Amino acid sequence: MTKKYIVLFLLFIVPILAYVFFGSGVNNFAKLPILADNILDLDEFTDSDGKSVTLKDKITLIQFLGDNPVERQVSAYNLVHKIYKKNHSFYDFQLITIMPNDAQEKIKPVLQEINMAVEDISDWRFVYAETRAIERFHKSLQSPNELSAELYDPNVYIVDKDLNLRGRNDDKESGIMYGYNAENYAEINNKLGDDIKVLLAEYRLALKRNNRNDYLVQ
Repeated sequence: MTKKYIVLFLLFIVPILAYVFFGSGVNNFAKLPILADNILDLDEFTDSDGKSVTLKDKITLIQFLGDNPVERQVSAYNLVHKIYKKNHSFYDFQLITIMPNDAQEKIKPVLQEINMAVEDISDWRFVYAETRAIERFHKSLQSPNELSAELYDPNVYIVDKDLNLRGRNDDKESGIMYGYNAENYAEINNKLGDDIKVLLAEYRLALKRNNRNDYLVQ
């Protein structure tokens, strides 16, 4: 009889305890730190069709691809394969790639490759602006990372629905992580991938507490 009860305990009680433990951990501890607030919105930016884009009420990953996107395409490829494919179907998630106005033609070969990797890129917006507007927006992130002369930054940034910059404040290797190096496959796959999951879970839990069910996969 003792063995029977042990087996029953392992089959039924242990999974319940594990669910309670991990569920409690997510509710109480799994929140991605806010590193900066009052990030500028993208009022000065438009896509190739002249349509506006906003960060408000969106969970956004920001990329600065610069004036030579073909030379920097590894950043875009890492994001499409390790981040966008896994997350673009979640409600309110978007990826925004920022470039200067004269890069609209230059990005086309990269777009062709991205379209071959994923069918739906409707939640990946490619937006353009004048140099000063890009510099102002980058500065508003309050990150120590700098734009190059060609307006490229290898780091990508997480901005939440309230225009706060999210990241890590206790990373074992880097300390404070304002952004994630998109040229580094491991960093994108592991650190950024994990942190996107944490932020999505944070919003999902908040909506559950408010008895809302609109945070669903599209």
